[in-house]
Amino acid sequence: MILLDRVTKTYHRGIRPALDKVSLHVAPREFAIIVGASGAGKSTLLKLLTREEKPDSGKIVVGGIDYDTLDDRDVPLLRRRIGVVFQDFKLLPNRTVFENVALSLEISGHTNNEIKTNVPKILELVGLYGKQKNFPRELSGGERQRVAIARAMVRQPKILIADEPTGNLDPKNSWEIVRLLAKINKFGTTVLLITHSTEIVNRLNTRVITLDEGKVASDVAHGGYRQ
Repeated sequence: MILLDRVTKTYHRGIRPALDKVSLHVAPREFAIIVGASGAGKSTLLKLLTREEKPDSGKIVVGGIDYDTLDDRDVPLLRRRIGVVFQDFKLLPNRTVFENVALSLEISGHTNNEIKTNVPKILELVGLYGKQKNFPRELSGGERQRVAIARAMVRQPKILIADEPTGNLDPKNSWEIVRLLAKINKFGTTVLLITHSTEIVNRLNTRVITLDEGKVASDVAHGGYRQ
């Protein structure tokens, strides 16, 4: 599902690579966690997977798409296959919950009937049914993150990348979001969780990939992470 083969990315000549010959494989339906200190290469990995950046060398294949042959005009199609959730939610403040989620479908050309059918279903999945008419300012931080997850999942991507999704949340809401990601994974979506939370990583019995100074320092099938 996600394959990186000796991928290197350097932003400035003379400075060590942000990613240095990184190789890893995430299988379909897998739940994998990416950890590492600030500057380890986590953000660069995300940008490469979503094609915001291109590698200097190496091969990237996501969902059967070889990035070497990916034309720039086909990048929007690629991004429809990858849902991304961020730490700061990125919701439109003047749109309701329904409208924030529906926008993702509008951009990809879905009909009004499809939007009216699919948005309530995804809101029910994330535990926000009945909140369709609320604005982001009327929601808790955990609820806003659920809206962001609904927006990322409404197009039914095969892959969901969650970039520090609990960074702005208290422990209770953090665990609710982690449990929601696990639920989505059980439904068949490949989940890649990028986090710095030692507690979350050590309590989840799942694969942990540790980046350190642009390299894969460890890759443990059922491991923990202690800074």
